[in-house]
Amino acid sequence: MKTTSVMIVGVGGQGSLLASKLLGRLLMDEGYDVKVSEVHGMSQRGGSVVTYVRFGDKVYSPIIAEGEADIIISFEKLEAARYSSYLKKEGLIVVNTQQIDPMPVIIGNAEYPENVLEELKYKGLNIWKLDALSLAEQAGSSKAVNIVLMGKAAKQFDIPYERWIKAIENTVAPKFVEMNKKAFDLGYNN
Repeated sequence: MKTTSVMIVGVGGQGSLLASKLLGRLLMDEGYDVKVSEVHGMSQRGGSVVTYVRFGDKVYSPIIAEGEADIIISFEKLEAARYSSYLKKEGLIVVNTQQIDPMPVIIGNAEYPENVLEELKYKGLNIWKLDALSLAEQAGSSKAVNIVLMGKAAKQFDIPYERWIKAIENTVAPKFVEMNKKAFDLGYNN
């Protein structure tokens, strides 16, 4: 089996590290060789956070170079644009339509670019977008955006739904399991 490369990108505090932990655990349980690498940046100040997850029969490095990502799971629109050059021509971006202003926008030194997702589509990129924030709130917490997006992205993996649910049960703190299962289901079915 070829190595599959997944990038999880977002803003600090959105739960990208939990999403990568969930995906890594699931893939290991499925028998794949898995390598995960986290790049935190200024995560505590709302900065960009990137996680690489690579899996296959034998994976030698967790790092994903430009043009190598099969899937990018983006927790925010501008982060999808920032990392779009890493996507393969036939790859997929699963993106939350939420806008989180970066620090230069907050302090007035820049403007948030308009039509970010439309520009990516214009470039010919394959994009699945959804309002993961609204779905997370339906599930019980705005913090479940990460699991909603994993639910949407799950359709790109040849892994049964039930195994994803088991991975959630084994990864998430017990008091948050039911809410996260609901969030995953909402993402999976939208």
